[in-house]
Amino acid sequence: MTDPLFDISGKVALVTGGTSGIGRMIAEGLTARGVTTYITGRDAARTGQVAEEIAAKGGTCIALAADLSDKAAPQALAGALAARESRLDLLVNNAGASAPGSLAGTTVEEWDMVLAVNLRSAFFLTRELLPLMRAGASGEDPARIINIGSIGGLHVPNWEAHSYGASKAALHHLTRSLAKALGRDHITANAIAPGPFPSRLTDTRSEAVRQSIATHIPLARAGGADDIVGLVTFLAARAGAYVNGATIPLDGGYMAAL
Repeated sequence: MTDPLFDISGKVALVTGGTSGIGRMIAEGLTARGVTTYITGRDAARTGQVAEEIAAKGGTCIALAADLSDKAAPQALAGALAARESRLDLLVNNAGASAPGSLAGTTVEEWDMVLAVNLRSAFFLTRELLPLMRAGASGEDPARIINIGSIGGLHVPNWEAHSYGASKAALHHLTRSLAKALGRDHITANAIAPGPFPSRLTDTRSEAVRQSIATHIPLARAGGADDIVGLVTFLAARAGAYVNGATIPLDGGYMAAL
């Protein structure tokens, strides 16, 4: 029997950047638990293929192409979703970008791209989707915003990641300001700050990353699909309905051990 505290079946979710890494893990986990899940990606064909692969395992997963570095994308994406759904129960702002470059080498274009995808798109997409989120929200079952931040926004790593760290730290703060602004609309906002998870940005199989994990993470392993899906499910379910404005490290104890 499904525990009603953790039952999320029947909800409608949008996961940006849902074609790979943590976003795909979340999309697969939500779909498997009976959530109608929309995913976005920049490449329409690739996004459609991933949605089909996820749905083939059981459930409903639908592709919506969106390049969230584009200023017009949030409004267009919200309109595409509104044409299909009358409400949105869960928004996962996961789309992310990074750029190589030292303090001296980072270009204005690289800086703007990272901030546009990681921060600007999350703010404006949330704003555009508020009518759909308010439509299904209640005091007992609020609509949920989950922003995927990073431990890189909680501390300064041993390598230079200026634009990425700044964008994620700002996203954590934006989460708190959204929680304060939207609570009375029965909408919660929380952030998850993952440590190392396999993704296109982090190769957890590389020797350097494996050594870092063994040295710095008390649990001595990278994160996996069950870890991120478990926390997202908690935040999206009745069990997490009173959690609001939190940034939760999901890092095997990395931040605690600093």
